[in-house]
Amino acid sequence: MWMGVVTTMPGVIEAALSEGVIGRAADQGVFDLELFNVRDHAQDKYGSIDDRPFGGAPGMLMMAEPLAASVDQALARAPDMQTTTIFLSPQGETLTESTVVDLASESALILVCGRYEGVDERFVEQYVDREISIGDYVVSGGELPALILIDAIGRTLDGTLGNDASAVDDSFRDNLLEGPQFTRPRSWRGRAVPDVLTSGNHAAIAQWRRDQALLRTWQRRPDLLTQRRFSDAEKAWIRRHTHKNPQDGV
Repeated sequence: MWMGVVTTMPGVIEAALSEGVIGRAADQGVFDLELFNVRDHAQDKYGSIDDRPFGGAPGMLMMAEPLAASVDQALARAPDMQTTTIFLSPQGETLTESTVVDLASESALILVCGRYEGVDERFVEQYVDREISIGDYVVSGGELPALILIDAIGRTLDGTLGNDASAVDDSFRDNLLEGPQFTRPRSWRGRAVPDVLTSGNHAAIAQWRRDQALLRTWQRRPDLLTQRRFSDAEKAWIRRHTHKNPQDGV
């Protein structure tokens, strides 16, 4: 996979990826990452990339041409003609695990990071294929959302994690949160690890983890279960532990 990031602050992306598994994955060629500085495409001698909005609204907007030139540069570098351009925006669809899995199947992505009060809508209309939000709140620019997306996509790619099964077991896969986990010592301040996890019975351990994932999701994020088709065994388990029929909704 190839990812290009269009940004006014390439140093933020570089610094964040200088450590950790995602940065190592990029260094090892699990995926390719290139940065494109919007300031390299300023249209005047002052290096301007933003201007006042028409209509007198407060703040400054990023101008269309520097962004367009940056994306054109990224498109020329992308290894695949079928490149999806994503604008990180609070107005976009909310990022979910299913979105991450969908994007991870792409061969080339361009992530556009906004700044200031937003960007000229004409750029969005002409260049952006998809707008994505990381949640119902506002941050100072698109760099942090882009890093979240790079991290989420990167960890799904073969070779990023030491154990590829780790990504499969993450929260939100199958619309379930991950259940509780424990490490040594077996007893800590009077709290013992559940016996089943030290039993050596792999089938029982797998069932316990599945049950705990169901229970935790039911307790903390019941909205996720509205998107899930329950097996008969799961329906029976939920009735026993919550005294509620899954078909009644959550």
